[in-house]
Amino acid sequence: MQNEIRRDKIVGSRRFSNYFWGFFLLIGGIGFLLAGMSSYFKINLLPFSNPTELVFIPQGLVMMFYGTLSLGISIYIILAIFLDIGSGYNEYNKVENLVKIVRKGFPGKNREILLTYPFSNIRAIGIKITEGLNPTRSIYLCLKDERNIPLTPVQDPTTISNLEEEAADLAKFLDLKLENL
Repeated sequence: MQNEIRRDKIVGSRRFSNYFWGFFLLIGGIGFLLAGMSSYFKINLLPFSNPTELVFIPQGLVMMFYGTLSLGISIYIILAIFLDIGSGYNEYNKVENLVKIVRKGFPGKNREILLTYPFSNIRAIGIKITEGLNPTRSIYLCLKDERNIPLTPVQDPTTISNLEEEAADLAKFLDLKLENL
């Protein structure tokens, strides 16, 4: 039975980069917001600088805007980490002849995302590699109706050899051909 079912775990938003940016934006947002408030109230709210000498319009107001924006983004990232958005698994079941893609979404009616595809609708396993400023390296499930369903999570790009090895292993397990997208 172990050779008939393969399950690949997908890490969602609980990645180091999200923890880093959530914390960094939270601290920076609080600092900017306190600096802007210090310039308005003329009371020093920061122990390491003296923003009371700033003119509230425009410097203090802009600092409060950036602080509020940074806090909002950090709260969004921290909430996504807490809810573990994007996590789940890919299950390849030879017994039922199904591929199941399960992910967690945002709270609400469609919190659990479940996609199922029978083996008869799958054409191949595809690899897409794009280089440049924002490189992506992904494995796709290529369906007969020309849709490409991503199987790999959003992450830092892995090495091309690891990606090819993982895709070849999956194509061999599912007895499908491997193609370049």
